[in-house]
Amino acid sequence: MSTDTVIETLLEPGVAQPVAALLRRPPDARALLVLAHGAGAGMTHPAMERIALGLAARGLASLRYQFPYMQRRSRRPDPPPVCHATVRTAVAAAAALAPDLPRFAGGRSFGGRMTSQAQALEPLRGVRGLVFIAFPLHPAGRPGEERAAHLAQVEIPLLFLSGTRDELAELARLRAVAEQLTARATLVLFEHADHALHVPARGPVTDEQIEARMLDALARWVLERAT
Repeated sequence: MSTDTVIETLLEPGVAQPVAALLRRPPDARALLVLAHGAGAGMTHPAMERIALGLAARGLASLRYQFPYMQRRSRRPDPPPVCHATVRTAVAAAAALAPDLPRFAGGRSFGGRMTSQAQALEPLRGVRGLVFIAFPLHPAGRPGEERAAHLAQVEIPLLFLSGTRDELAELARLRAVAEQLTARATLVLFEHADHALHVPARGPVTDEQIEARMLDALARWVLERAT
């Protein structure tokens, strides 16, 4: 049975506020994912909790953490440098808490993008690959690829998990981005799912089935690269 350990860690110099993190490590853990939340919901959101539980059931530990604005209960995300510093602190905390486990990093939507930006600026120590759950390629209704430009500077494997109806990642553009990244990128698509990986109530699949398939794909990709 897996257990959660709550830790508090101070960010890098220049970021004054400590942020909370949740470590979930199952007894059979074979790797650890440092997992950032999306822009509008923190690490304790039910979707984040389900991901952590699902990963644990598949032999993966996870370290969820807050960005400072979420810790302050603000709706306005921090500037990118603050988010990047938070990502680095979380990765360092993961290394200290579970030095024996191969490390991966990423997150939902905004959190995944902040992680990849940090990696592009300076590689995250010990991180073997990045995982994006619904990478936000562009704002809703404004298709573009500018938000993916920094990925050309990321030299480790990348996993994109995305719904075919994601309003923040037009499918043709997301496929083009993945193709430009060549063998480094793996794109896994979930039919009928939107940005939150929700599907229509009367569709051929349920939210629960989509989430299980997403977790299966995530765990398989990580474990293939953890050995």
